[in-house]
Amino acid sequence: MTDRGEEVAGDVRDADVAALAGALRKAVRGEVGFDVTARALVTMDASNYRRVPLGVVAPRDADDVAAVLEVCRERGVPVVARGGGTSIAGQATGTGVVLDFTRHMTALVELDPGSRTAVVQPGLVLDRLQEAAAPHGLRFGPDPSTHSRCTLGGMIGNNSCGSHSVAWGTTADSVRELSVITARGRRLRLGQGWAGAPDGLRELAEGELARLRTGFPELPRRISGYALDALLPEKGADVARSFCGSEGTLGILTEAVVRLVDSPRARALAVLAYADESAAAEAAAGLLPLGPLTVEGMAADLVPAGAGLPGGGAWLFVETGGETAAEARARAEEIVRAADVVDSLVVTDPAAQRSLWRIREDAAGTATRMPDGSEAWPGWEDCAVPPARLGGYLREFRALLAAHGLRGTPYGHFGDGCIHVRVDFDLLTEAGVGRFRRFSEELAGLVVAHGGSLSGEHGDGQARAELLPRMYGAEMVGLFERAKAVWDPDDLLNPGMLVRPARLDENLRFSVLPRRPVDVAFAYPSDGGDFRAAVRRCVGVAKCRTTTVSGPAVMCPSFRATGEEEHSTRGRARLLHEMLAGDLVTDGWQSREVLGALDLCLSCKGCRSDCPAGVDMATYKAEFLYHHYAGRRRPAAHYSMGRLPEWLRWASRAHLAPLLNTLAATRPLAGLGKHLAGTAPERDIPRLAPRTFTTWWRKRKPTTPGASPTESAPTSTPGDLVVLWPDTFTEHLAPSVGQAAVRVLEAAGLRVALPPTLLPRKGAIGDGRTRSAAALLTARRARVCCGLTYVSTGQLDRARTVLRRTLDLMEPVLRAGAPVVVLEPSCAAALTDLPELLPDDPRAARLSATVLTFAETLERHAPHWTPPAVDRPVAGQTHCHQHAVLGDGPDRRLRAAAGLTGELSGGCCGLAGDFGFEKGHFDVSRACAEEQLLPSVRQAPEDAVILADGFSCRTQLDQLADVRGRHLAEVLAEALDRADGGR
Repeated sequence: MTDRGEEVAGDVRDADVAALAGALRKAVRGEVGFDVTARALVTMDASNYRRVPLGVVAPRDADDVAAVLEVCRERGVPVVARGGGTSIAGQATGTGVVLDFTRHMTALVELDPGSRTAVVQPGLVLDRLQEAAAPHGLRFGPDPSTHSRCTLGGMIGNNSCGSHSVAWGTTADSVRELSVITARGRRLRLGQGWAGAPDGLRELAEGELARLRTGFPELPRRISGYALDALLPEKGADVARSFCGSEGTLGILTEAVVRLVDSPRARALAVLAYADESAAAEAAAGLLPLGPLTVEGMAADLVPAGAGLPGGGAWLFVETGGETAAEARARAEEIVRAADVVDSLVVTDPAAQRSLWRIREDAAGTATRMPDGSEAWPGWEDCAVPPARLGGYLREFRALLAAHGLRGTPYGHFGDGCIHVRVDFDLLTEAGVGRFRRFSEELAGLVVAHGGSLSGEHGDGQARAELLPRMYGAEMVGLFERAKAVWDPDDLLNPGMLVRPARLDENLRFSVLPRRPVDVAFAYPSDGGDFRAAVRRCVGVAKCRTTTVSGPAVMCPSFRATGEEEHSTRGRARLLHEMLAGDLVTDGWQSREVLGALDLCLSCKGCRSDCPAGVDMATYKAEFLYHHYAGRRRPAAHYSMGRLPEWLRWASRAHLAPLLNTLAATRPLAGLGKHLAGTAPERDIPRLAPRTFTTWWRKRKPTTPGASPTESAPTSTPGDLVVLWPDTFTEHLAPSVGQAAVRVLEAAGLRVALPPTLLPRKGAIGDGRTRSAAALLTARRARVCCGLTYVSTGQLDRARTVLRRTLDLMEPVLRAGAPVVVLEPSCAAALTDLPELLPDDPRAARLSATVLTFAETLERHAPHWTPPAVDRPVAGQTHCHQHAVLGDGPDRRLRAAAGLTGELSGGCCGLAGDFGFEKGHFDVSRACAEEQLLPSVRQAPEDAVILADGFSCRTQLDQLADVRGRHLAEVLAEALDRADGGR
């Protein structure tokens, strides 16, 4: 077949791109981006495919859309409409001009509860519509797992479905009218009774009535091809419905009238356990007569440990609704009785239901890795068969996988016979791509043999359009081509999709990556040490583009602050991918485009836990900065804040804290200092403590029998010993936190020591062998350091030096096996990640394994200790690094035991170490704080304890809200002191 997409691209490459950009800028009011960054951000969607566009336009209204079409039509430039960019078949990519509807055309124009309709623009995110409809007891029926970032325009283009399709159908079932503009500039209002039909469409359909009545399989999830059967007279000659699922190839949507449905007042979730996925699949169809809202299935491969599901090898998630919680539960229990299950669970608590649904929704990203960590890709992501045939189909599908030596983990909409699966295709080698093609061709035959559809949700795109003749036959596909010609005779709208398609094994996004591994500093153990594989982790499901988060979620605060794709985790990953590809971003590690996108990354690590694919942008940023500034002058902030531990130790040794505090309080001098240091003029310089934590430690008297005030760790009774890490912030800026921790740990019966501080000039005192007086006399004092500030600014060579010195100092502690208590969550996370930077030093892994948070220490090593009763509500924020790397379960339990009630907010405080102090970051830093942290504090009861274990979080609260946040250790220590005073 002709690769129309590449053919058009070849034609366009000869055009005057500068003239095209200039004409568009004159014609539209929205943004026109022909720069490298704008283009790089839309080269891919969530599929295996990649196309480099000429430029991107963000239209402000329908007039802008019409103007773009006119300019591009005059020059023969193709146009591709793009919403959230989460399409899995490649239809949201193109070689011409991409229309980005997510910037401006995002309005909910009208919501009419009486008629149960809403008028929406194509860039409106589904969740925004749901939020507006909910107060009226209404909702939009279809709800893909990407509901927090997918747009209504994209849903209409793909005819999306989601988990509730057994109750409320596909997007096409919810569409009343559509406003579209054709490639030749006609504005049409599509509806029933041939409303808005372009010239020639009615004649085409009425001349093929027999074929339209017999040529389409009857099943609930038939998404493949054009829905020309909607034009049948007995179906109302519905032009709007026939337009749904056309993937932007017929016209450009500018507005839609959609139908809303009643939302059940109460819901219950029945989790049904089966021995395996085939048993679950065979049971699904039998549950449909009971009227469930969902019948979703997934197997154990995709379920994280400790998920709380009933015992089994596969599960059906069956949701029921009712006017009351009792009614919803009764329906769920009826389904349990009717189902032949291994085990079951009925959940009525909304929070618990959300947690379970999150497992299912994250499967699109979780499935990108096989259980052994190897990569898996879409390609046969959503084919559908009649629900009654799903069990048999799955068994044959598994057999076909095995015959080709492939693996995959099916999950999805079992009640509709629609299966999602990512397969461990090798799309990096010629042989692997050949197997991908052969498997695809054979699987298409298997789907058709079961009466199914090649696409049951995500559309055909490039992934399946080439195989449509196997499903429909050549004559029906020819009819599709004629319909396309009626709507778009010049073939300008998303060419290469659905008709005259590109081959399914062309334009693969992996083909442009380097063939050899890239030299990098981090070990990337989860990616086989391969930075290319780390970057490939981002598959484009775009959970990082969620505009609001609830609960403990963090990712991606910079995107929520700016709304710009380049400041999302996906956007940054796309730029890194293009950097490795080298044909669009051409200057590698020196790229200013990549640097610009990473500049507003807070290194919060939220993506590490919240991204279903496990992207770790904080590490990628540090890697990039390391290479970008190699042998070059760095920004001033890298020298001032990146080497903060050195400056603070120097100030401490010289006893300069009082003088520096005085200078910082003198406005002109402070302004000059901030200018020289590259810090934000809006920021106050934190005050240095007059006495460091270790100075206090050396002068204190032990309060627990047997406790030692010395710094080196004793080797006796290691079970009772904990080593308290004097991080830079606790040591120099907030020693009260360390003092409070000592008070609590000793009250809990633990023996506290600090790490050693003697480092020999030759050999290592910590090696267990150096004992000579000469070695001790010639040793120099040194301090342990987690290396966080060096890592976050990409000073990785210096970080390694600091960390090796730290490991030398910690030898006695490692030998004793004592736990290391780290009070600052960011430092604890840095130490946990230590093996990634020093993979060849076994001590790094040993130290990492000993790191505990304050709450973990009490839970593990003082399990019978009862904390003092505080009995007050709390507000504040869980530290983003704790959420992402460490977990906060022990903290929750400790707070509950102390009578500290309520939940801490999620998100990121916005200061994020050096980020919020860097010049140019203040506005974004404040916007991040205003998202969750500051509102939670303002709304807190007057007697609430404001908890913030991170120094950055406390500083942000102090400087933006004039509120003193406290570490949990401080709160418990104060309670202990009150109790002692009372006695």
